Amino acid sequence: MPEVTGIQLVKGGRVFYSLWSGKRLELDSFCVVETKYGPNMARVVRPKCILSEDRIAESTRRILRPATDRDQEQFKNNERREKEARRICRKKILEKGLSMKLVDVSYTLDARKAVFYFTAENRVDFRELVKELARALKIKIEMRQIGVRDEARRLGGVGCCGRSLCCCTFLKDFVSVSIRLAKDQNLSLNPSKISGVCGRLMCCLSYGEKGSREKRVVREEKVKGKVRK
Repeated sequence: MPEVTGIQLVKGGRVFYSLWSGKRLELDSFCVVETKYGPNMARVVRPKCILSEDRIAESTRRILRPATDRDQEQFKNNERREKEARRICRKKILEKGLSMKLVDVSYTLDARKAVFYFTAENRVDFRELVKELARALKIKIEMRQIGVRDEARRLGGVGCCGRSLCCCTFLKDFVSVSIRLAKDQNLSLNPSKISGVCGRLMCCLSYGEKGSREKRVVREEKVKGKVRK
């Protein structure tokens, strides 16, 4: 099995594994990776590990090169631009009375595109907003509506377990979580105790589903055994 490198975008998100044929990247060093929006900065979280071919195929982050001093300086400049872009965007949202909440702004490393992430209960006509942002920032603009669970993934945080949110570390996709999972595990149905920082039921409730199902089967088999006797 081939060796891969585990990387994570500097702004957070789950860990991706990518093939890298260049010089070994050290732990906590930086590299430039390819994303669907353009190049961006990532941190090495696992310098060397072995994964199966199917796990490697799941990765969508290709390492372009180790980050140079110029790349890191550009990343810092982009952070300042993102801060200003957030301020301008929030001001224009208020001026236009749009029913949307700006979550985050992310510049590509080459500063050719800025992606604005927002949440909204309904569909929002942001065409005029995009035009004004493009004129003000002199950059290509892309608006992306996300859900509250994606918002938590982007902003990050700590769960009630004291660890980083699952969605920010290893979860690839969000799974459907129902109140039945909490009932099957005999957990408190108090919303404040079974809801995550996103306000939805905690993803980790699904981790105990298999164990709860197996326990139910064992109990049912015991009951059937007593009935037969």
